[in-house]
Amino acid sequence: MFLLKPIHIICCLCLFGPAVQSQNIDINLIRSINPQYPNSDLWKNTSGSYLFVSGAASLGSLTYALIKNDKDLKYKSYELVIAIGINVVATDGLKVIFNRTRPAYRYPNEVFVLTSPKGYSFPSGHTSLAFATATSLTLTHKKWYIAVPAYLWAGAMGYSRMYLGKHYPSDVLGGALVGAGSSLLAHWLGKRLFKQGPVKTRAVYAIY
Repeated sequence: MFLLKPIHIICCLCLFGPAVQSQNIDINLIRSINPQYPNSDLWKNTSGSYLFVSGAASLGSLTYALIKNDKDLKYKSYELVIAIGINVVATDGLKVIFNRTRPAYRYPNEVFVLTSPKGYSFPSGHTSLAFATATSLTLTHKKWYIAVPAYLWAGAMGYSRMYLGKHYPSDVLGGALVGAGSSLLAHWLGKRLFKQGPVKTRAVYAIY
C-alpha cells in the first residue's frame, strides 16, 4: 500500500498535468487580451454582428436566388444553411458534453465582463457560427475577395469573444474548428444532394 500511493500520485500528474498546463496557458492568454474595462465599441459591435452577417449571407443570398431563379446560387445558399444548421447542433451538443464554466465565473477577479455571459463556455458559439459562414462562402464561391474578408471577420469575432471576457482562447479555437468542420461536412453533403440533379438531367437530354 505504501508503494501504491506514490504510483497514484504519478499517474494523476501524468493524466491531469497537461490539462492543468493547458488551463494555465488559457488563463494567461485571456488575461493579456481582456482589459479590466472591455468597453471598446469596435469589439462589442464585432461580437454582436454574428447573427446579422451569417443571416444576411445565408437567408439573403437564398432569397435573392429564389427571386432570380438562379439554380447555382440556390445550391450554394442551401449549402450555407445546412452548414449553419450542422454547426448549431454540434456546438450546442459539445457545450452540454464539456460543461465548461465561463472564465469570468471561474476567475471573477482576473477576467472582466460588461454583461454576465449565459450558458457553457466550450466551444464558442459566436466563433463557430462565424467560421462556418466564412468557410462555406469560401468553399462555394472560391473567390479571394470573398474568402479574405470572411475569414478576417471570423478571426475578429474570435478575438472579440476573448476581449469581452466571454471565452477562453481554447473555446475560440474549438469554435473555429467546429465551424469549419461543419462547413466541410455540408460541402460534402451538398455535392451529393444538389450537384447530382443537374448532371443526371443533362445525361437524359444527351440520350435524346
